[in-house]
Amino acid sequence: MWCNVFVRLISTDAFNKLKFFWWNRLCLTLLDGCGTFCSCCIDKEYVGFATLPNQVHRKSVKKGFDFTLMVAGESGLGKSTLVNSLFLTDLYKDRKLLNAEERITQTVEITKHTVDIEEKGVKLKLTIVDTPGFGDAVNNTECWKSVADYIDQQFEQYFRDESGLNRKNIQDNRVHCCLYFISPFGHGLRPLDVEFMKALHEKVNIVPVLAKADTLTPSEVKKKKIKIREEIEQYGIKIYQFPDCDSDEDEEFKQQDLELKESIPFAVIGSNTVVEAKGKRVRGRLYPWGIVEVENSAHCDFVKLRNMLVRTHMQDLKDVTRETHYENYRAQCIQSMTRMVVKERNRNKLTRESGTDFPIPVVPGVTDSETEKLIREKDEESTCVLTLHKVQSHYGFCCLTLT
Repeated sequence: MWCNVFVRLISTDAFNKLKFFWWNRLCLTLLDGCGTFCSCCIDKEYVGFATLPNQVHRKSVKKGFDFTLMVAGESGLGKSTLVNSLFLTDLYKDRKLLNAEERITQTVEITKHTVDIEEKGVKLKLTIVDTPGFGDAVNNTECWKSVADYIDQQFEQYFRDESGLNRKNIQDNRVHCCLYFISPFGHGLRPLDVEFMKALHEKVNIVPVLAKADTLTPSEVKKKKIKIREEIEQYGIKIYQFPDCDSDEDEEFKQQDLELKESIPFAVIGSNTVVEAKGKRVRGRLYPWGIVEVENSAHCDFVKLRNMLVRTHMQDLKDVTRETHYENYRAQCIQSMTRMVVKERNRNKLTRESGTDFPIPVVPGVTDSETEKLIREKDEESTCVLTLHKVQSHYGFCCLTLT
């Protein structure tokens, strides 16, 4: 009998009215508001600035991102192969390989490769700066000077652009990261490695990389990493420091950050060849004794390096470049220009106080006081113009010669 009554109650409007009554009472109890449907109460408590991250995200995706990566190290360490493996592209299609005789006479030059990459609607303008000829000569004295000059030139160009009148579309060609390849054939850092990193560690974020890790056993890789880290600390080399984790980060992220710090220098293997291993096609190198997989964390640190560069620390590399390296360069440029202007003013002040070294021409119909006033005005005008020209002419020089 009660089932029949309940069915008849559902089939009539009485059940809908009862449901609406209790829904209103629930809204009144929870919100202590107007007693009706609670959209007006919610709107009063919602301002809308919580959507700011979404606005920044849409604007950033629409504008796109840029990243400049420099690779440095002697020839034959797999720099080109690693870059192609990192970004799944071929940046060295038209590269000409030099023989041994040509490498001896080759000087260090700077080459740029730019490619536009798009992934899930996000555009990245990637610029790879290569340094062919580095470390290949018999005499490598100051072979890093052209690399340091190139980094300073990018800083100078950006400083000129942001100091100009039109600052809307400034291209950021500053080097955000430098992968320095260390040879596995040795007992640690060579003198050339030390001098290069010490010359550039104040200008760019240096990430040391142990090349061709497949030529070493796991125990040798571990010992060599410890040795290189000790020498980096011994010689006072400032490599890129991973930021500390916040207290509210989860344990998985903290563990990942700890593994990245312990992986320095990254032992990497590069390969653009797809081989078959255990029924799966993977990127790696095929040897008579087995297969070395590039993306296998048990074989090398390639995945850790890629995650650090692209997925977790790319923005931090750009922030450190902007807030530390570029700001130091900019401050030194402004200090040099200020000292030059002050020195010129003091010299002109002494010249005016000591009098002129040339006879003052007599202007007909003009008294001595008027003549001195006219000469003083002309002297001040010419001084301002001369100072301006000197600052402009020495501007590039004073910025490029900063250390």
